[in-house]
Amino acid sequence: MNLADMSIKEIRVTMEKLDEVPKDFLQLLKEDKRAGVQALAKQTEAAIARQQKLAQMWTDMTVYEKAMFDKGHQYIFGIDEVGRGPLAGPVVACAVCLPKDFYLPGLNDSKKIPVSTREAFCEIIQRDALAVGIGIVDAARIDAINILAATKEAMKLAIQQASIAPDVLLIDAVQLTGMNCEQVPIIGGDAKSVSIAAASIVAKVTRDRLMAQYAEEYPAYGFDKHAGYGTPEHLAAISRFGPTPIHRKTFTGVKEHA
Repeated sequence: MNLADMSIKEIRVTMEKLDEVPKDFLQLLKEDKRAGVQALAKQTEAAIARQQKLAQMWTDMTVYEKAMFDKGHQYIFGIDEVGRGPLAGPVVACAVCLPKDFYLPGLNDSKKIPVSTREAFCEIIQRDALAVGIGIVDAARIDAINILAATKEAMKLAIQQASIAPDVLLIDAVQLTGMNCEQVPIIGGDAKSVSIAAASIVAKVTRDRLMAQYAEEYPAYGFDKHAGYGTPEHLAAISRFGPTPIHRKTFTGVKEHA
């Protein structure tokens, strides 16, 4: 292929048709003296480097899953929750069982992913997972049994809601009682396991959507902006208007006004 006979637009169109840019083609781009072609070469190298980085991250984040598959487990569930810290709204847990050949480069802890990407990933996970279960425990229950117990209850509900039973649970630094399967607690698991990361994304998107609905019901509090966390604006609203039924009455910042 003689790039000198091709316009920059023609080169770009040719590259768009390629599933992968061959090394010899990339070398030809780098040797071309035209500034526009040089820019294409740099963009291509950056994209290749990013894909390699994401592929390596995927390898690093599937170590636990591969170990469990090697042990003969078939249904490996990642478990995670969101909403322990807020002053309002539920704690939401998710249980996700991904197929062995699942691949979603860029999957990571939900807090490290932009909102638009998180929403897109959530749709893919719910579409392609072998099973997804969601557990929701509201503020009144949190006040009744404390946030740690409520978190564990939400996790158990999520597992119960899944369409298949787990062989093993990969879980973010929590141990559940009454489970008839192996549990692997992983500190910071949503950044170390794709299954836990997937669960964190579905849980986060689910809770954010719930809080957006509560924002319509209680417009003075801005739940769609802070998701119930104790921001200055939220604390000011509680002080001015008092707690709503979705506020956690036992939490500092709310109990003073309950």
